[in-house]
Amino acid sequence: MVVSWLAWPGAVAIGISLGLLGSGGSILTVPVLVYLVGQDEKLAIAGSLFVVGSIALAGSLQYLRLGLIDWRNVLVFGLPGMAGTWLGAWTAQFVSGLMQLSLFAVVMLLASWFMLRPVPLDPPARAPRATWKIGADGLVVGVLTGLVGVGGGFLIVPALVLLGGLPMHRAVATSLFIIALKSYSGFYKYLDVLERQSLELDWRTLFVVTALGVAGSFAGGFMANRLPQATLKRGFGYFLIVMGIYILWRSLPGALGLATRA
Repeated sequence: MVVSWLAWPGAVAIGISLGLLGSGGSILTVPVLVYLVGQDEKLAIAGSLFVVGSIALAGSLQYLRLGLIDWRNVLVFGLPGMAGTWLGAWTAQFVSGLMQLSLFAVVMLLASWFMLRPVPLDPPARAPRATWKIGADGLVVGVLTGLVGVGGGFLIVPALVLLGGLPMHRAVATSLFIIALKSYSGFYKYLDVLERQSLELDWRTLFVVTALGVAGSFAGGFMANRLPQATLKRGFGYFLIVMGIYILWRSLPGALGLATRA
């Protein structure tokens, strides 16, 4: 499949979002692969995990060099998230593609709420959340990642700030590394799910979108300290509301029809 030139700016925007905000990339990846590239819903969700995982890993390298990744939270939040993502990807074989897309739209609207809700730049002065509770949060976010193909950065960043006690810049850096771990975990399981359903990934498209996204992530990282993040997040949040409603309008009737026939 030849990647439509219309998908190019979308692929770059995926990376810019991850580089700027540490989240939002996968929220863009699935619509790009479904509506601009024309992929099947399940293929797009699986491919999204590969694309976002690769872009997040590349984007985290600059933060790794600066020593900004918090390894304790990678272990406490990230490892349960990997297990949850694997479980979510396994569950996906029992859910129709249109239903997954509808759930994705709901998650997109949830993401818009997190984007529009102000996150304090410094952690609140209160007792830190119990380690097992942070791990449980990671597990839940992981299941969501595997089921609908989102990296979950819009949930991870606030969780790391409010629950993990990290300042915003360290939360963004740590979020990118956790997104990479979770995304690759879910993608590995999706390879088995797609094989069972006789679906085949378009690797050429995934590599092109990933390359453009990586370039965007470095651009986003460069701009991160030069643009007002609060304004960017607010604008992105409103954009997610519009996109979420559009995807629900496109996918929910078919998903309910499938459920009724079942």
